[in-house]
Amino acid sequence: MRILHVNKFLYRRGGAEGYLFDLSARQRARGHDVAYFAMHHPDNEPSSFEDWFPDHLELDPAPAGFLAKAAAAGRMVWSSTAARGMQAVLERFRPDVVHLHNVYHQLSPSVLAPVARAGVASVMTLHDYKLVCPSYQLLAGGEVCEACIGGSLANAVRRRCKDGSLTASSLLALETSLHRRTDAYGSVGVLIAPSRFLAGRLEAAGVGGTRLRHIPHFVDPAVAVGPRSVQGPGATPVVAYAGRLAPEKGVDVLVRAVREVPDVQLEIAGDGPDRDRLERAARWLLADRVRFHGRVSRTGVQQLLGRATVAVVPSRWHENQPLAVLEAFSCGVPVVATRLGGLPELVQDGRTGVLVPHDDPVALAAALCSLTSEPAWAAAMGARARRWAIEHHDPDRHLDAVELAYAAAGARRAGPAGVPVARPRPPARSAR
Repeated sequence: MRILHVNKFLYRRGGAEGYLFDLSARQRARGHDVAYFAMHHPDNEPSSFEDWFPDHLELDPAPAGFLAKAAAAGRMVWSSTAARGMQAVLERFRPDVVHLHNVYHQLSPSVLAPVARAGVASVMTLHDYKLVCPSYQLLAGGEVCEACIGGSLANAVRRRCKDGSLTASSLLALETSLHRRTDAYGSVGVLIAPSRFLAGRLEAAGVGGTRLRHIPHFVDPAVAVGPRSVQGPGATPVVAYAGRLAPEKGVDVLVRAVREVPDVQLEIAGDGPDRDRLERAARWLLADRVRFHGRVSRTGVQQLLGRATVAVVPSRWHENQPLAVLEAFSCGVPVVATRLGGLPELVQDGRTGVLVPHDDPVALAAALCSLTSEPAWAAAMGARARRWAIEHHDPDRHLDAVELAYAAAGARRAGPAGVPVARPRPPARSAR
C-alpha cells in the first residue's frame, strides 16, 4: 500500500508528530510505501517531495505588520500553494490512501480538494479539538470551556478564547465558520479519535457521524526495561516532565508543586513558547533542583524516564491521548496527571499513577510526596503501568485498526455499484 501522511510540521515537535513518525516506521516495517507532505520548516526531516511543500508560515508568534497578518489569515482559510503542492505530490507518488494529521492553519483543508478530485481515500487522525473548537484547546482565558460545542461560534469572540485577543479570536471563529459552511472536511472518509473523550465531544457537536472511529494510540513494547531498583537512603528521587512548554500544559503548576516537595530533582525535556518564563520561575523557586534539557530525541526521553521515579502530566486543558503518558508507562514509570480529557482513560488512580485536580499545586505536591517518599510503591505502580500499556496499546493491533480505517475510507470513495472511483495514473516517479 502507498500511504501519504500529511502534517504541517515534519519534525518531532509534539505528540502529533511523534505519532506520525512512529506510525510511519511501523507501516514501512509491514512493507508499505510511505511518503510525507508538509510545509517547509528549517527543522523538517528530509523528504523526497519537499520541492512541492508550501512556504514556512510562523503563527506562534503571529507575523508582524498588517499585510503579513492578512496573508496569514487568508492562508488559514485556503492555501492555493498547499493545494497545488498536494496535487503535484499526488501525481508523482500516486498514494492509495492519504492520512491527514494536523493540517489546520499552515496547510488548511485546501489540501483535501485535490485528494477528493483524484478519488483517493482519506482518513484523518484528530490530535486536538479543532473541528469543534475554533482555538482547538477547549480553553478560554486559561479556563476549560466547551461553549462552542453545540453553541454559537460567537462564544469564541465574546470570550476572546485565543490569547485574550478580540482580533485573533474573531479570525479563528470566522475560519471555523467558513470551513463548516463549505463542509471543508466532509470529503474525509474516516475521522480517527484516539480518546473516548474526544470522540464524545465530536458526537456532542454532531461532527463525524458514521465516519468517526475510536482508535487508541500505541506504545512501543521493545523499550528495554529491567526491574526498577528501589532507591536507597540518600538517593535523590527524580520527577520528570517531557512535552511542549506552553501555558496549557501546566508546567508552571508543576514548578510550584515541586517547591513543596523536599529533596527531589525536577527534569524537564521539551521546548515551546513558555520556556523562558518557566526557566525564570524555576530558578527563583527551585534554584539548582531543576534542569531544562530543551528538545531531546526519543531516545533521550527514554533515558530521562529511565532515571525517573515518577512522570508528570500537569495539563490544564483536555488532553486527548498524550504519548507522554504511554512513553512513561512503556519505561515502567507511574504518572501523576490531571483529571482532564482523555487522561483518566490512561492513568488508573492508585494503580498506574495518581490523578489530581488541575491548577492545584497543593494536590500535585501531595501526590508527588506520596510517590517519591515510597519508592517501592512507585516501582510497583510503574510495573503495573507497563503491563497495562503493552496489553491495551499493542502496536500491531493499532496498525490493524488503522488499516481497517483505510479500507472503510476506500469503500466510501467507491461508486454506487461499489466500483472504486477512477483516478488518473500518470507515469510513476520514485518517492525515494
